[in-house]
Amino acid sequence: MKDKTILIYKSRTGFTKGYAGMIAKETGCDLAELQNAKAESLTHYQTIIFGSRLHAGRIDGLSKAKSIFQQSGAKHFILFAVGAMPNTAEEAIAEMWKNNLSAEETERIPHFYMQGGLSYERMGFIDKTMMKAAAAIMSRRSNDEVFKKMISQSYDISSEEYIKPLTNLLKDD
Repeated sequence: MKDKTILIYKSRTGFTKGYAGMIAKETGCDLAELQNAKAESLTHYQTIIFGSRLHAGRIDGLSKAKSIFQQSGAKHFILFAVGAMPNTAEEAIAEMWKNNLSAEETERIPHFYMQGGLSYERMGFIDKTMMKAAAAIMSRRSNDEVFKKMISQSYDISSEEYIKPLTNLLKDD
């Protein structure tokens, strides 16, 4: 990595924080939580990576992260999103990017999806209630037994292999 890079993340149940730690360890970039990031303290960074969870199809904190990037003077912005759907759900992932990035941003901003999981134990009450209700509805409508089992309980499908496209991009710069 030739320039100074910081990874800013927002994590609710720990999956994004885990990926942020893996990426920082692999690349040597600095690490900060979104709630502690201020544009004026990031002026010496050339690259800002932002990672966060998907929440109801939206990347949590993305607007704030983009604003910090624009105010910081950094030259490069890289994005990753962490969600419970497997990386193989390509159509759903493509739709998620369309809902979070403009066509111009999709072309300009390197973006990566990393499967994480569900942690009912670490969810807030409202999220847990919404997920349990959605799981009940989906399990009645789906014939996929594996899907029914996955959504009804906590699971972790995160892996270091999913950071490789992002870390390779940083190494190539």
